[in-house]
Amino acid sequence: MKRIDNLYHKITDIKNIKEMYDKRIKINTKNKVKIARFDEHYVSNIVRIKEILDNKNYKPYRYNIFLIREPKLRLIMAQSVTDKIINHLVSKYFLIDVFEPILKENNIATRIGKGTHYGIKKLKKFLSKNIYKDLYILKYDVKKYFFNLDHDILKKIIRKKIKDVDAIKILDTIIDSTNAEYINKFIERLKLKEIEKVKNSDSPNKNKLIDEIESIPLCKKGSSAPIGNMSSQAFAVIYLHEIDSYIVDVLKPMFYIRYQDDGVLISEDKEYLVKCLNEINKLMIQYKLELNNKTRIYKIDEGFEFLGFKYVRKNNKLVVKVKNQTKKRFKRKMKSIYKLHVNNKFNLKDLNQVKASYFGHLKYGDTNNLISVTLKRYEKEKYYDLGNKVVIDNNGELKIVAFSQKK
Repeated sequence: MKRIDNLYHKITDIKNIKEMYDKRIKINTKNKVKIARFDEHYVSNIVRIKEILDNKNYKPYRYNIFLIREPKLRLIMAQSVTDKIINHLVSKYFLIDVFEPILKENNIATRIGKGTHYGIKKLKKFLSKNIYKDLYILKYDVKKYFFNLDHDILKKIIRKKIKDVDAIKILDTIIDSTNAEYINKFIERLKLKEIEKVKNSDSPNKNKLIDEIESIPLCKKGSSAPIGNMSSQAFAVIYLHEIDSYIVDVLKPMFYIRYQDDGVLISEDKEYLVKCLNEINKLMIQYKLELNNKTRIYKIDEGFEFLGFKYVRKNNKLVVKVKNQTKKRFKRKMKSIYKLHVNNKFNLKDLNQVKASYFGHLKYGDTNNLISVTLKRYEKEKYYDLGNKVVIDNNGELKIVAFSQKK
């Protein structure tokens, strides 16, 4: 494999730095206070980032660590705006651009044109074409994937493709950033604080919530990637790319797809998939990973879940159902934004943007009834003129429908 040199200059180019901030970071960062502060001294901040990179002495600031509960309980390690810009530059020019040509198309996370919806369409197309066959599905799930990315193995993978010593140095710095002692101390305090909150709450699911919090792992030294960072998403894509190649080129299932820590192999031969599972288990050990207890072989008639939907054969037709978690989350979100809108705390434009975002995902499943019933309930209850609404037609396309109500 040819190793690539002369990469580092790409992240010191001030045009690239400005473009990364203006077109990616500024638009996508949710914390607008951070963005406003950065913009107050925009020119000097951009120049300072260039100086840091020119001097080749980059050291990340401390992570802002917190928990989120949607779509599930997760630990997030957020960065400063400066770190985000540098992280995105490194991810694009040293990881995504360099590794993209050698990745299998079956590896679908964090890749332009090959994201979640690309994977759903690809899977639906295969299943619909082969729906009359007795298909078996091996779905594997890697246990605590981001917390178990081995630093030494990751560095070896990177060095197989990158020769530029300065690029390697900054990548190593980012990889080893989870070794800092303050991180685990903060995680432990955060977990204790959250457990205390649950204990003092009126929740009927206290034990379940406490178990979820306690299951959040610490960052092992020499392992772990910070969840939420662009570089971590890229690391997750490339870490198992050699396993992707082995599955596609050696095991050769009828169909294969992987989204970071979730993989799906499909065949008409169940025993063959059992052998595949044994091989994948052996490979995972080499990468210091293990599969969790969600890993199993399904028959198409009982259905399986992947990328937020359940795929099942009924009456020789493919039915794509939205997961119960997603359904509950959608209903909860609609209820909350309509309530905010009625109380003049959420404008119509933002409300429609949230709806369109959900519809853009839900349209990949058989969700017409879910959407129409949910919207009908909240829009009719509130006696508001909410303008036009978006629904999904029988072809799975978004459609604008006039919707007026008395006030």
